[in-house]
Amino acid sequence: MSVVGARPQFVKAAVVSRALAAAGVREVLVHTGQHYDYGMSEVFFRELEIPEPDVNLGIGSGPHGRQTGLMLEALEAVMLEREPAMVVVYGDTNSTLAAALAAAKLQVPVAHVEAGLRSFNMRMPEEVNRILADRISSVLLCPTQTAVGNLKREGMTEGVLNVGDVMYDAALYYGGRVSGHSGAVAGEYKHKSFYLATLHRAENTDDEARLEAIVTALDVLSRPVVCPLHPRTKARLAAMGQKPCGSLVFVEPVGYLEMTALERGARVILTDSGGVQKEAYFHGTPCVTLRDETEWVETVEAGWNILAGADAVTITTAVLFFETHPPKARIDAFGDGRAGEAIAGVIKKHLSDKARGT
Repeated sequence: MSVVGARPQFVKAAVVSRALAAAGVREVLVHTGQHYDYGMSEVFFRELEIPEPDVNLGIGSGPHGRQTGLMLEALEAVMLEREPAMVVVYGDTNSTLAAALAAAKLQVPVAHVEAGLRSFNMRMPEEVNRILADRISSVLLCPTQTAVGNLKREGMTEGVLNVGDVMYDAALYYGGRVSGHSGAVAGEYKHKSFYLATLHRAENTDDEARLEAIVTALDVLSRPVVCPLHPRTKARLAAMGQKPCGSLVFVEPVGYLEMTALERGARVILTDSGGVQKEAYFHGTPCVTLRDETEWVETVEAGWNILAGADAVTITTAVLFFETHPPKARIDAFGDGRAGEAIAGVIKKHLSDKARGT
C-alpha cells in the first residue's frame, strides 16, 4: 500500500508505482486528500499518468493535529480492510506521519522513501514528521549519502539504503515531454527572461514580517517574477492586502509539466520548497532558497543554491550574484536516475522474504 497526499508525493509515487508495476508488485494507492483541488492534485495524476487512487480519503486541509488525527483514523481502517504486507510512505507531510503511525501500530512494515533528510530545525512541522517516520520505518530508502550519514549519527543503520533520488528519475523521464510543452504561463516569457518564485512553508507564510520581507525583495527585482501561489500563501497575502505589483506576477498553481517548463526557462528560481531546490539543480537553473537552512546541502556545496532566508537585501544580492556569476559544473549526488527501480527491487525482495517467512 502506497500512501500519498501532497504534490511532491504524486511526483515520487509516479516513479515508484511505474517501477513496482514493471516488477510485478501489486500496489494499492491511497490518497489522503491533503492536497485536493485540480491545480494541487488532479492535474498531477493526469499529467504523470498515475492510476486513479484505489482509495481517496478526502481529508482536506486543516490544523496539523486535526488533519493528522483524521488521517490516522481513516488510514487505520483502510489498512485493517486491505491487510497490506508493507506500507510505503513518501517525504515529510502529515500524510507521511499518519500512514507510518497507522502501519506501525498494526505491525505492518513501513518503507520510507526520502528517509534521512534533516534540516535540524525542529520548528518545522516537516522535520518532526520525517524524524518520527524514520524512527518507525523498517526500510529507510535514502536519496543521498548525506541522508545515510544523518541516520547513522542517530543510531539507525539497519534497513538503510542509498537508492538515489526518485525526483531525479522524474526529471529525466518527464523532461523530454516538456520540450514541446510550455503551457499558458511559461509560453508568455522568453527563455531565461524571468525569475520563478514559490512560497508555501509555514515558517514564511505564517510570519508576517518574513513574508513581507520576501515579497518586498521579489517586487524590486529587475525581471518579471512569476509566482504560482499556494493556497496558504494566497490567503496570507490577501489578509495583508498584498496585490501583484512591480516585478511580481501572481498566477494559479500549475501542473508538473508546466512547472518543469518554468523551472527550465527561468533565469533564477527563488523558493522555500525542498523539491523545487532539487529540480532547479536537475534542470541547471540557479536557486535562491528563502529559508535559513536546507536539507539539500549538496546543491549549496556545488554552488547552485544560496541560502538567503527572509532578508530582503540578502535575497536581492543573491539574485544579482547569479546574474553575474552563473554556476558551472554540477556534482553527481542524487544517483543514476534509476532510484525507482532500486526501490521496487528492495520492496519486492522484502515481500518475497516475508511470504517465505524468512
